[in-house]
Amino acid sequence: METLRHIVLFIHLIGFAVLFGSWAVQAFGGKREIARLMHVGISIAAVAGLALAAPWGLPEGAEMNYAKIGTKLIVLLIIGAFLGIGQARQRKAGAVPPVLFWGVGVLTLVNAGIAVLW
Repeated sequence: METLRHIVLFIHLIGFAVLFGSWAVQAFGGKREIARLMHVGISIAAVAGLALAAPWGLPEGAEMNYAKIGTKLIVLLIIGAFLGIGQARQRKAGAVPPVLFWGVGVLTLVNAGIAVLW
């Protein structure tokens, strides 16, 4: 069971890498727009993160940190909202507001930081 949990964790990290990598390509490539791959990355990270939040495959005596899980979920929802709003604005006006675009990258790093440092 622990091996399966590690596989799900690996998939979760791949989702983060896809989201942040596609954001970084857009940020430093000059276009600064919401790419479809960002939505794929957040979806992978969300599904795998929710699977990790389930109390299965934990070592004996280990407890879940529900405050950390809740905080990461809230940040994930905000990132998703920024992606959705940014894509709608991109379709309507042709450009993503800089606050939304840079917010996606910063909050993605914040979410990774919460996972590692908390």
